[in-house]
Amino acid sequence: MNSGAFFGPLAAFLLILALIPAALWLLKRTPMGGAASGQGLRLVGALALAPNQRIVTIEVGSGDDRRWLVLGVTPAGISSLHSLPPQAETPTSGATLPLFAQLLQRHKRDSSPGSVDAR
Repeated sequence: MNSGAFFGPLAAFLLILALIPAALWLLKRTPMGGAASGQGLRLVGALALAPNQRIVTIEVGSGDDRRWLVLGVTPAGISSLHSLPPQAETPTSGATLPLFAQLLQRHKRDSSPGSVDAR
């Protein structure tokens, strides 16, 4: 058997194995456009509809070219629901929690082990 017939494919295989980590290292360090590097893309808000379904609002672009995109996110894919100009954001605080969240927090606080029930 010819030794070149064995070592040629083996050398090619070893070269490919050596190139895989090099390619992954290069991909980690090379920005792939503005969106992939996190520039010009910002999460504005998210609402969970089900364990694997969400509606998210993201801001894309910068300056006068900014837009808000409302997206539906499911395991099957992402679909655009609406596009609108950027809105004035309202700061979220504990006082603006929905009624159910306020009641749940009050119940947790009242039923903590150190609290005394006055009823």
